[in-house]
Amino acid sequence: MIFQDLTLFVPLVMFLVVITGMSPRPNPIPLALVSQVFGATAPKPLLMVLAIFAHLAYGGFWGTVLAVSIRPVTVWKGIGLGVFLWLVMQLVFLPFLGWGIFGSAITPRIAVVTLVLHVIYGTTLGFLMAHWEAVRKEDVCATVPCPPSSHPA
Repeated sequence: MIFQDLTLFVPLVMFLVVITGMSPRPNPIPLALVSQVFGATAPKPLLMVLAIFAHLAYGGFWGTVLAVSIRPVTVWKGIGLGVFLWLVMQLVFLPFLGWGIFGSAITPRIAVVTLVLHVIYGTTLGFLMAHWEAVRKEDVCATVPCPPSSHPA
């Protein structure tokens, strides 16, 4: 589905941010969270696999929540989800890591960089889901008569 493809895209952007030196932390936040939960003494490859799985599952879960609970999905609703998830990260996950609210114990760049990534996630998710809904509706209406749309064109 679309949200699974998107959940693969955002880690790619994160990877590029880390290797270009734009990341405010040497380790991605999913890896830091998994290391905190399972202990830093766990084998690094295992932690990496768990971090990737946790990140994909988290993004896929919230993409699914958006897809099944809010109709019609729009870019703005996707951005709203992205900002909501960013706030959860800033107020729950970063303090759990000991990095402070909005990463204040490390650097304010964490808040800015992660906001940009979450807005990219939400924008892309909203755009792709809205497009997918429109294509799906066209396919259905091509085979079954559909009532006129109640939304203005």
